[in-house]
Amino acid sequence: MPSFKFLASAPRGFADLVARELGACGAAQLRERSSGVAFAGTLESAYRACLWSRSANRVYLELAHFEARDAAEFHAAVRRIDWAAHLGPATTLACDFSGRHPAISHTHFGALKLKDGIVDALRLATGARPDVALERPGVRVHAHARGTNITVSIDLSGDSLHRRGYRGAAGEAPLKENVAAGVLLRCGWPELAAQGAEFLDPMCGSGTLCIEAALIAADRAPGLARDYFGFLAWRGHDAALWARLWEEAEARAAAGEAAARVTVRGTDRDPSAIGRARDNAARAGVGRLVRIDAGVLADAAPLAGRDPDRPGLLCTNPPYGLRMEDREGARTLHRELGAVLRERFQGWNAALLTGAPELGMELGLRAHRTHSVWNGGIECRLLRIKVVPESARAPGTLGKGAARFADTPGARMFANRLGKNLKRLRSWAERESVSCYRVYDADMPEYAFAIDVYRAIEPDELWLYVQEYAAPGEIELQAVRRRRGEVLAMLPGTTGVAPERIRVRTRRRTRRGEQYDKVDAQARFHVVTEGGLRFRVNFEDYLDTGLFLDQRTTRARLREAARGKRFLNLFAYTGAATVYAAAGGAANTTSVDLSRTYLEWGQRNLALNALTGDAHAWVQADCREWLRDTARGSERFDLVFLDPPTFSNSKRMQGVLDIERDHPELIDACARLLAPQGLLIFSTNAQRFRLQEGLLERYQIRDLSAATLPRDFERNPRIHRCFEVRPRGSHAPR
Repeated sequence: MPSFKFLASAPRGFADLVARELGACGAAQLRERSSGVAFAGTLESAYRACLWSRSANRVYLELAHFEARDAAEFHAAVRRIDWAAHLGPATTLACDFSGRHPAISHTHFGALKLKDGIVDALRLATGARPDVALERPGVRVHAHARGTNITVSIDLSGDSLHRRGYRGAAGEAPLKENVAAGVLLRCGWPELAAQGAEFLDPMCGSGTLCIEAALIAADRAPGLARDYFGFLAWRGHDAALWARLWEEAEARAAAGEAAARVTVRGTDRDPSAIGRARDNAARAGVGRLVRIDAGVLADAAPLAGRDPDRPGLLCTNPPYGLRMEDREGARTLHRELGAVLRERFQGWNAALLTGAPELGMELGLRAHRTHSVWNGGIECRLLRIKVVPESARAPGTLGKGAARFADTPGARMFANRLGKNLKRLRSWAERESVSCYRVYDADMPEYAFAIDVYRAIEPDELWLYVQEYAAPGEIELQAVRRRRGEVLAMLPGTTGVAPERIRVRTRRRTRRGEQYDKVDAQARFHVVTEGGLRFRVNFEDYLDTGLFLDQRTTRARLREAARGKRFLNLFAYTGAATVYAAAGGAANTTSVDLSRTYLEWGQRNLALNALTGDAHAWVQADCREWLRDTARGSERFDLVFLDPPTFSNSKRMQGVLDIERDHPELIDACARLLAPQGLLIFSTNAQRFRLQEGLLERYQIRDLSAATLPRDFERNPRIHRCFEVRPRGSHAPR
């Protein structure tokens, strides 16, 4: 059987587990990366990985690796691949693009060029073109760029392997199946299950941890409940091989269920969750092994009559977000869990996966191991605890593990740089009455973090909002973990901010239009001040807080220019610019955004500053459509602020917005709504933005980028570009 090159992608934090699984599937030449594992092997090893890997995301078969300096070279290289060997005449196609390329700056554009290359090649070779299917395509092709080097692969999984096929209604904040399985593998559940150990999740929700525990105990392949893989319609598919592996997996599942000696239990106080969990277990084929009952955490206990010399595993993902009333309620729950563990589960192993790491201090138990884990876009901590008297500690304290990175040379170097920045910027912030500012922005490239200080009022307390720029896939996972640990270990002591008021997010290379997705639902807001005005910010629920600090100076300019003016705020987000304009005495304001959530947020910001009234209109609409429609009427504006996302393909808007391509169209559309002597302020965060030269013929344009760069962002002058735009008389578009 021939050997191929493959890549199995993995949730961050689980690459070593995926490598272990791939080895069991017959893979060779395993090379771990932060985003997955590269390996070599036969088609059988890849099929086994798709069927048996419990923790991988996807399995890719490499087709070609080449260098392409621009989109034209990329398209030409894709066309040279023999696509007729992979797609039949009636096979549907989907394309994905990821990574960082100097010329192909948007993943959607990269996917389009990939699709065009495949279609053009097939049309030339066969005279026909494949249909595109975004859902369950016959073949999914993926291109990944590292600079100008691009790898093109077939996605053999077709859909993420965490979608086992057993989940019905997911419920709130679902735990991904492969993350749940990775947690169990990390905690040694396969060995415990082989010994006949008991498993309990006392807050089981839709039952994901219980079901994955039963699948492991019964030696049941996680892919057996799936009816779709990406290789089934691929021309290179070996149907006989797949049938043999499937029959083997079914035989192992039957034998494993008959031999399983474990008890897998889950309890939950929500009757609807109990019903979902039971249905999910039945669909997964482990309904006989999983027992789901109604119960509250306070009553959790091992089964009566169990062997005290046979330790069990209590593993849970405590509810947070919509299922928690507030942070104080979460603290109470964690303290109750710690008390139950200490009182009734001595000798057991416990594992807590939490999206609010600071709450682990409330358990009153010391974790002997802590792991960083990502469940989708939510960063979590896996706390592994041996429930013995020696692990007890006072609730709310950090424990011994918190300082294990603090004495490294790297940690001291980072703390020294951060301390110097704080000393310099604190005096400036106090002098200028700036309460929210950036104190560190990847000053040392190996410590790629952006750290913002927020001073909330009522109560008066400091918060840190920490964004980690995700490391490229080629960076060793161990180095990523060490540097991250060094940063987080030094933050409380260096800044004086308590750990419970430090929020950490991971920011991957996405476009600004994609950065506002919700990652949690705590709905806890804090009020901060800027320029003498009040704004609501949120540190838990989004990848941005609701206040772009780099636009602080731009907003001040808008306030100065707004007196008596009719003000328009496009892509208004949370309305901070509108608040400034209203405070500056604007005659009226109109704020347009596609998101109802952000418009309501903006209205609350206005209300915080006693600026409400009929003079302020909030419009939920696609800004480009709204501009076209409004231009047909007589409404005009004296001052327009245009701050669009760099890239957006929201399902609620028509087409795709690419600001590097589309900014002339947007500027022209705004100019049509300008009153005589009107002014447009155009701002963008596109890192490689270049203003189209043809605009200079129609407009008087002044570059304000340097003038609007706040002092705390001087280390990153590319944070935004800002322009003052005025029509040139008769050249103004109409």
